[in-house]
Amino acid sequence: MRLEGSLQLVLLLALTSRATGLRIPLEVEQPPTIVSHTLGPIIVLPFDNTITVQCQAIGNPPPEYRWTKDGRTFIPSEFSKIRTDQRNGTFVLHNKDLVQFQGKYRCFAYNKLGTAMADEIEIIVPNIPKFPKETLNRFIVLEGEPIVLKCNPPEGVAPRQIYWMSLDLQHIEQDERVSMGTDGNLYFSNALQKDSRPDYCCFAAFPTIRTIVQKTAMAVVIKSLKADNGSSDSGEVAEAPPARMPSLLLPSGVQTVKLFLKGEAMQLECIPEGYPTPNVTWIKMGGNMTGRIKLTNFQRLLSIPAVEERDQGKYMCTAENSAGKAVHYFDVIVEEPPKWLTEPPRSQLTVIGSDVHIKCSVSGKPPPVITWRRNGEIFRDDDSNRRVLEDTVVLHKATPEDSSVYQCEASNDHGSLLANVNIMVINMAPLILTRDYQEYAVVLGEDVHMNCSVFSSPPSNIFWSKDDATLEGERFFESEQSLKIFSTEKADSGKYVCVAKNTEGTSTVTAVLDVKDPTKIVAPPRDVQVVSGASAQLMCEATYDKTLRGTFEVVWKKDGEEIPLFLEENSRYFVDDDMLQIMNVNLSDQGNYTCIAQTSLDEDAATALLTVLDVPDAPTNLEISEIKSRRNISLSWIPGSDHSSAIAEFVVEYEESKWEPGRWKELQKVVGNQATAELALHGHLNYQFRVYAVNAVGPGPPSEPTRRHETPPAPPERNPENIKIQGHLPHQMDISWEPLLAIEHNGPGLEYKVSYRKLGVEDVWTEHMVKRHSFVVRNTSTFVPYEIKIQSRNSDGWGPEPKVVTGYSGEDVPTAAPRDIAVEVINTTILRVSWTQVPYATVRGHLGGYDVHWVRRKSLLNPNRVLDEHHAMTFTGKRSHAIVPGLEPFSEYKLTVNVFNKKGNGPKSDPVTFSTPEGVPQQVPILTASNPHKDSILLVWGPPLEANGILSGYHLQYHLINETSLEVLDSQEVNISGPDTTRWQLWGLKEGRLYRFHLSACTQAGCGPALAEESRTVTIEGVASQGSDFSTQGWFIGTMCAVALLTLIALMACFVRKNKGGKYAVKEKEDLHPDLESQEMSDDTFNEYSDSDEKPLKGSSLCSLSGEDAAGDSVSRDSLVDYTDGGGEFNEDGSFIGEYSGRKQRGSVSGPSGPGPVTA
Repeated sequence: MRLEGSLQLVLLLALTSRATGLRIPLEVEQPPTIVSHTLGPIIVLPFDNTITVQCQAIGNPPPEYRWTKDGRTFIPSEFSKIRTDQRNGTFVLHNKDLVQFQGKYRCFAYNKLGTAMADEIEIIVPNIPKFPKETLNRFIVLEGEPIVLKCNPPEGVAPRQIYWMSLDLQHIEQDERVSMGTDGNLYFSNALQKDSRPDYCCFAAFPTIRTIVQKTAMAVVIKSLKADNGSSDSGEVAEAPPARMPSLLLPSGVQTVKLFLKGEAMQLECIPEGYPTPNVTWIKMGGNMTGRIKLTNFQRLLSIPAVEERDQGKYMCTAENSAGKAVHYFDVIVEEPPKWLTEPPRSQLTVIGSDVHIKCSVSGKPPPVITWRRNGEIFRDDDSNRRVLEDTVVLHKATPEDSSVYQCEASNDHGSLLANVNIMVINMAPLILTRDYQEYAVVLGEDVHMNCSVFSSPPSNIFWSKDDATLEGERFFESEQSLKIFSTEKADSGKYVCVAKNTEGTSTVTAVLDVKDPTKIVAPPRDVQVVSGASAQLMCEATYDKTLRGTFEVVWKKDGEEIPLFLEENSRYFVDDDMLQIMNVNLSDQGNYTCIAQTSLDEDAATALLTVLDVPDAPTNLEISEIKSRRNISLSWIPGSDHSSAIAEFVVEYEESKWEPGRWKELQKVVGNQATAELALHGHLNYQFRVYAVNAVGPGPPSEPTRRHETPPAPPERNPENIKIQGHLPHQMDISWEPLLAIEHNGPGLEYKVSYRKLGVEDVWTEHMVKRHSFVVRNTSTFVPYEIKIQSRNSDGWGPEPKVVTGYSGEDVPTAAPRDIAVEVINTTILRVSWTQVPYATVRGHLGGYDVHWVRRKSLLNPNRVLDEHHAMTFTGKRSHAIVPGLEPFSEYKLTVNVFNKKGNGPKSDPVTFSTPEGVPQQVPILTASNPHKDSILLVWGPPLEANGILSGYHLQYHLINETSLEVLDSQEVNISGPDTTRWQLWGLKEGRLYRFHLSACTQAGCGPALAEESRTVTIEGVASQGSDFSTQGWFIGTMCAVALLTLIALMACFVRKNKGGKYAVKEKEDLHPDLESQEMSDDTFNEYSDSDEKPLKGSSLCSLSGEDAAGDSVSRDSLVDYTDGGGEFNEDGSFIGEYSGRKQRGSVSGPSGPGPVTA
């Protein structure tokens, strides 16, 4: 059936070729061919505004149209309610009085060469469905008897749906006893008292036209049976109905014949009656029930969705209960409408004088009857050359007059088939339909088709040539209507000529071929990973034929969808030359990006994967499950996407509403391949949890918080830590500790029990309960060991048993001085001092160590000058000796030792006096070589600033130097015994040679570092000899001596200025041992001092006597200042202790006590 209009009725158009199996260009005269028409039937619905009946054909001359209705001529233009289309045979009916247009329509398209006809189109205008008005009597039946309530639904537009309901629209319950048949009737196999009701209503619904109609309500009264089998309307107790043998309410009789069309749905129905309610079973006689068979409606309905010929046969249904059984047989016959055995007959083009056979091969059941028509008119044998042989028409020696449209129509009881066959009998010279000089472009290496469409009768022979030469080779293939060239080459470009020839004539056409360079991506995009928020760049460089520049373009696609470029105002995509740039990349940008370089002829594509790295998504589905208690839980979650960067870890955070509501804190970390965490919680808190993931990009967003999880109060789980025991005063002990965190209280009323007792003396603990985190024990003995422990407690109980720590009460300064001080001088600057340790009881605190104090009283070179230079070193720990460095040679010292603790220093020991031996002198400050002769040189120098003993003389070495290699050729030594000697004339030197001189000062301890100088003897010739005479003059020698003396004076002045000032050693001492009364110190630590902490005294600026710096020219002095924090010292009033002055004694020069390098 055909539905149309506002219900979206679909026009099914029969689309055929211009002539089935035959392509005739419209430039050639030909009969009509129907290319589209409406397939019926058309069912007109009440809300359809218009009905369109279509018929369209082609032909030359253009066809005209006519219609028939119920076999009679129908002219649409004669009806004002019909609109026609002048271009074809289509007409449109308006929805008004459409009943008059019911009927079967057929379209005919005709011109002077013939007539084509379409299939019949039936237009049906249904009535509005409704039940007739009727008065129905009550159904009164005995209990156990069958009932049939008939619906008799009206016909209407399919589909039709039947329902049985009450007046209040409640469905009537159906089961094996009560069921509705396919005819719409309601069947009761046996009636029961509960079936009595006054409102059995049958409803018929027609969804297509949105209509529901209702039948008049029916009343059913069920009478019960008396004990004596009589009926009763009273309230007496009735017995059960007697058993009754089954029979069939539907269908009637013993056997039914059922006819079905192949492909339709097959339904066989058996509805029994009887008491008890019979069961229904089915079998197929002589065959098996196939898997396509479905049993529904409580086994009462057998159905096959699409029946086939193999389903034909005899079926039996059996209704059976305890009283017996009944059977019914169905003879199923499957037939089918006509169909083509292979395909419809094909149209034919033939030459004059040939025989034409038109065969109409169809099948069907019953066998179809074939009717032949010519141009729409019944066609039978005649005396001419046309014969009809059942399913075949034969045209013997056909002539142009036989050109027509022949119709084959096959029909049986179930339908019909129609085929239009165009027969053209004609002789015609070749007609080339392809445009002359048609241009073809192809890419190098691709195949190309060049057309040469020809129509002729008889068929033409077609030949191709290029440059007047036939085409040879496997790459050239000539088909009926075209030339195909495989794997084209550049040489294939040019003009090709197609020649078509038959018995009626010859025609030619030229085709032009241009072989282009292929488009190729030479630099394809590469896979790239980009962090979210950054920019991504994808390169795509391509080459192409420059003649196709106007059509070349690069298209980018993401996951197969083209990327819009430059179209959106805020687009993040930019193309610059050969690069696609994606700004501010996000996760939606991840995917496969394809670069397509294309022209009008070809294209090349390359794909790269863009991976966007981002922080992980938030975990989801957080679940809390208790392990042992509400304080030991397991938290699980489902990880979010890692966005191409593996998750390294999960971080579990918590928030509690009691102490710090709204503040999230880290609770635990979990490795990235684990999605659960076991959590130990504190008591008396209201928790919620969340989780976030971390990968190489960074931490992701947190999950949604879990539901609140409240933990019950509990005793504290730990006691305070980091207990500090200090004694700020001698007779008290200060105890402090790190309190429990708020969340560690585990309940209300947190406080601490402080317990203490003297170590090894008391057995009973003294206890105090405090809420703060410190406690002071007063009236203690000085520096007595105590045992202390601190335990937590809240309203729920005590914490674990605390650990016992040991501490001491307050300290006091030591009372005893070291004894038996002994000094061993190791060398000129170092000594070893030893002592007897003080008794432990006199320390009265933690032993800090020992201080060694020494005072340089005087230099033995100048015993009348009091120096009073104070120095000190601290040696930590328990020890009885120390090494003291930095002493001055040839000096007298006084040394004392004292012990110290945190509280301060003890008394000093009795002083010990000692002297250091002589040492080697310092380097001479200046050495000059002057007055050179051909064999002698005069050396002048100054005495050392510090002789470090009694100067005994000088040691001189001089070397002859090879000026080219700087090697020493000869060496000589001279010992100069006079300590006051400051000049020396060297004789016996070689003329014009380079010498190097090394001079050092000496005492009985040895010679000091040498100072070097180089000079050259002169060569005697001319002016050189005059210069030699000049240098030997007395006045010149005096001048040089004066210069040397002034240099020495300036050098000593620099040292005096350099050593003014210094460090205030008393203040340093105070810094080293401050008053411990004002300091807080831990119970087991104190300020440590070690040798490695001592810093050497920083040297002051140097006074340079010349602009030259020679290796070994600096004067070095060992001083104890280098091993302490102090240099020179001041009195309490700020005056400098000691003085610096130069005094010449036996050729030596005394210098300041502090170190100061001097260069000459």
